[in-house]
Amino acid sequence: MAGRPSWEIGSVRNAARLLKEFSVADRELGVAELARRLGLGTSTVHRLLATLADERLLERGPGGTYRLGLAVHELGASVAPHVGLHEAAMPAMAGLRHATGETVQLAVLDGMHSVYVERLESPHTVRIFARVGTRLPATTTSTGKVLLAALAPEELDARLAAWTPERPTPHSITDEAVLRRRLAEIAVRGWADNREESRLGVVSVGALVRDDAAAAVAAVSVAVPVSRAAAATMRRYTTLVCDTAEVITRRLAAGAGG
Repeated sequence: MAGRPSWEIGSVRNAARLLKEFSVADRELGVAELARRLGLGTSTVHRLLATLADERLLERGPGGTYRLGLAVHELGASVAPHVGLHEAAMPAMAGLRHATGETVQLAVLDGMHSVYVERLESPHTVRIFARVGTRLPATTTSTGKVLLAALAPEELDARLAAWTPERPTPHSITDEAVLRRRLAEIAVRGWADNREESRLGVVSVGALVRDDAAAAVAAVSVAVPVSRAAAATMRRYTTLVCDTAEVITRRLAAGAGG
């Protein structure tokens, strides 16, 4: 089947970028401001806004501004489990950031990618920059590897059968046999590390979060610049990350208010 025209793909990407500009702090935005933020022409932004409004993803506010529409809230209801995960995870993640002074992340697995759904930045000047919603190859991240290691064998086989290895750094795993051995080790010990596999100069350690049915639902990690990643430091962070994952797991089992 022929691929979609590049202009069509670009329009979808720009529409997604536009929607992501709306937040609690920016509930309503105008054409000129969106054009400035996205680096697009005002006519292009007008067309995107009109299309998104027709689909009820946006609605027109006072003074020609736009805000998120009813369809977005309906879609939000379909990810309600992540709301519970947020409430259970954030206090523990804040404690982990305080204990380490490093960037703390919470990720879920989507196919063969790790998607960050929560993130608390390090207070250090030198820190790891990314955004909630960032997708990285699961095989290159500590969160992704610990989640892959928790899959049932038949599910892992199915995902690896469709796997196209990605190599963002020279340290990334691209050999299936090597990956399977690494995942088997991770499944036994319960945590995973990332040694400059997703980005040069960055290491991380991640541990599994389970729900009240003991199913793997997410992974929490600490990401550290290599300049602050001494062996003794990372051993300490591994213990803290595993403890934090256990706290979040207990809070999910007890309910977000528990």
